[in-house]
Parts: sequence; C-alpha cells; structure tokens
Amino acid sequence: MNKFLIVGLGNIGDEYMHTRHNIGFDILDHFVAKHKSSFSIDRLAAKAELSLKGKKIICIKPSTYMNLSGKAVKYWMDKEKIDLERVLVLVDELAVPVNKIKMKPAGSDGGHNGLKSIQEVLGTHQYPRLRFGIGNTFPKGMQVEYVLGKWNKNEEEIVMKKIERSSQAIEDFVLMGLDKAMESVNKFEL
Repeated sequence: MNKFLIVGLGNIGDEYMHTRHNIGFDILDHFVAKHKSSFSIDRLAAKAELSLKGKKIICIKPSTYMNLSGKAVKYWMDKEKIDLERVLVLVDELAVPVNKIKMKPAGSDGGHNGLKSIQEVLGTHQYPRLRFGIGNTFPKGMQVEYVLGKWNKNEEEIVMKKIERSSQAIEDFVLMGLDKAMESVNKFEL
C-alpha cells in the first residue's frame, strides 16, 4: 500500500488555536473530519490514519511546538517508512497573499521556524509543502503578533474556503501526484 505523511504545522495550547500560525493544524482537522477519522495522542504528535482509494494517509500535528517540528516529522517518516516525496507539509506563509494557496516541491524555510526545524533534521529543503497565504499586512515590528494572532472577521470566510481547497489539494497530492496537484492549486485565487 502506498503511504503518505501529511504534516500540519502549528503550536499546541489553547492560546494558539485558530491563529494564522496554526493553519496547518486547522487544515488537517478539516481533512481528517471530512474523511471521518479522528486524532489520538501518539509519539511527538496528534496522529490520525485514513485510507483514500487504496492509499494510506498518516496525518500528524506535531506536539513538539513549531521550533522542533522536524523531530516529529523524522520520527513518523522513519516509523512508517515513508519517502520524502510522499510527505506534504502544511504551513502558513507570509509571502503569499490571504486570497491564495501555493504548493511547491521544495524551497527555503523563508524564516519559518517549523520549516527551519524540518530542514535541519532532514538535512534537506527538498520536500513538498502547501503554503497557505496569510499575507503580510502588519505594521513594522509587529510580525510576531500578526502571525500568532487570530484571523480578522473579514478574512474568516476566505480562510474557510481556502481550508476546504487545501483539503482537496491534499487529496490531489495523494491521488494525482505533486505536479498535477500544484497545477490545480496554484491557479486557485479568491
């Protein structure tokens, strides 16, 4: 059976719930609920398993906090024997506008501590990621507050539609491969 690892990045704790930085958790919550599965606490992560047309999908929300996400990713890749090209990391992205989602096969960490940790632990930046645009409309010196802040009321509808589209992008990645998934999701704009 083909196995895939889908990693939603975020921080554990009520104060981080539904913040921009935790969008990876929110996307995975939607995806797992859509497929009638649920999370349970496991080693270094909340973990859910589901099958989609004969493919096994392991979904993890690392419990290591963002800065140590790589530890959880490496553990589950090794435990489940999943190759790097079958890993998809869901991440918030300042460089992408709020109305867009971008998928790419590799890239720098862009200053994102979760991606930085994954890159350090895996020793490569060559892994697929879905970049959920959070925009960068914050005053100078307020990036941390913006990233760790909740969505504005006028963004909530867009965010829900993008979560649904991101959930579909995970399915596309698993069923059609990275290139076709990128082709589809990278055109998406609200």
